[in-house]
Amino acid sequence: MDPFLTLLHTFSLNLSDTELSSLKFLCQDKIRKRRLESVQSGRELFTILLEQQDITRDDVAFLEELFKNIKREDLVSKLKQFAEEGEVSVPDDRPDANEKPIEVICNNVGRQWKMLMRELELSDVKMDRIMAAHPFDLREQLVQSLRAWQMWKGRDAKVTDLIKALRRCNLNLVADLVEQ
Repeated sequence: MDPFLTLLHTFSLNLSDTELSSLKFLCQDKIRKRRLESVQSGRELFTILLEQQDITRDDVAFLEELFKNIKREDLVSKLKQFAEEGEVSVPDDRPDANEKPIEVICNNVGRQWKMLMRELELSDVKMDRIMAAHPFDLREQLVQSLRAWQMWKGRDAKVTDLIKALRRCNLNLVADLVEQ
């Protein structure tokens, strides 16, 4: 399997609807309006950019610029790592948006997400920005907060830290589910 296409697929899975919409907006000068309107996923957008040679395995500068504009530094760092090493490796203990711990937390924490994020030492300013960006979507607030925590901690973002924070918040059932 092509590592570059695998990387693009991973990026696609990690994009929220809002982020995809922002990427489409930023690509208006590269892709015709009618074609852009039909794009429903990051994968479709990346396919068009590949076809038009706006991104290639050897030239990811445009994609890097797109990710910087939507404030996804985690994706920028993965892209840089790929450019340097030809592949991206993620430590097993580091949470990822597609891993079970994130999904379990999102399905079970609910309104107590702010207490959890405070235990993880995410700033109130970041939480306020996330709430303003997603005012009516509690789940998306939690997902974006976990992503912000993950980006802030970088390689130090560990599943064990999530479990400890859940236990400090007396969310022991969720912590048990994450441990499984």
